[in-house]
Amino acid sequence: MSKSKKMDLFENTILCKNCNVKMKQGKAVRNGFEMRAVFCEKCGNRIIHPDDEAEYQRFLQLRGKEFRVKMRVVGNSYAVSIPKEIVDFIKEQERIMDDMVKLCFNDAKRLSLFFGEEANQKQKMEEST
Repeated sequence: MSKSKKMDLFENTILCKNCNVKMKQGKAVRNGFEMRAVFCEKCGNRIIHPDDEAEYQRFLQLRGKEFRVKMRVVGNSYAVSIPKEIVDFIKEQERIMDDMVKLCFNDAKRLSLFFGEEANQKQKMEEST
């Protein structure tokens, strides 16, 4: 028995339900989360890809969750463990975990980590100067 490939809804022509015009493929961004979408140029109607919408909902659940993690001394630095469910989510979003991340000291009680292209681009710019 052969495995059948799951057909992607967005590989087909999608007509706007309001004005019956072919919708244009594009991207929608919410909270830095990029999703596949189709847009009607006539009326502005938008449809988010169902798989991406489900991943976005999963992102919102993780974002709203508070994690208690340990900080450990490693050589002359400190290490903070990142919960597995966050790492798994980042990996599923095709971000490479071995790349450099950007760490910012926002204020006296807040640090931020940035994964992906933004962190890598800043690192490349710093290396070229």
